[in-house]
Amino acid sequence: MQSVDISTAASAPSLPMSGAWRTIRSYILWQHERGTLHYDIMVTLILIFVFLSPRVINFNDKPRPLNPHPTGVLVTSDGAGGLVYQIDGSAISQGAEATVRAELRRVIEPISGEVSIVRYEAVGGGKDRVQGYRVWVKRK
Repeated sequence: MQSVDISTAASAPSLPMSGAWRTIRSYILWQHERGTLHYDIMVTLILIFVFLSPRVINFNDKPRPLNPHPTGVLVTSDGAGGLVYQIDGSAISQGAEATVRAELRRVIEPISGEVSIVRYEAVGGGKDRVQGYRVWVKRK
């Protein structure tokens, strides 16, 4: 009877690999210790990918353009504790100063609660057509 070595018979046959494929396999499996030349090469390749790929690959990661609020209101701080509202002119019908102030307050108060209008000014256009209003308010 012939004896068979069980350890070699049970193992899968090895495929012949060239040195380059063996090195690539060791890079993929991350088999190199820190401080070795191959480890430094792997880290360098990763850094090259991280820093150069955005210039070559379009990831479509641009920020969305700023869309105005549906009511056409943009709120900013005036730096002195007050707020400045920029309101689209189509939201306000033109008329007497009291009417314009009342409509400006009607647009602003649902956003920030009860406020008092310090001053306002028309932006763009002429007397017949106003593109918008810039309104300075203080919260009550």
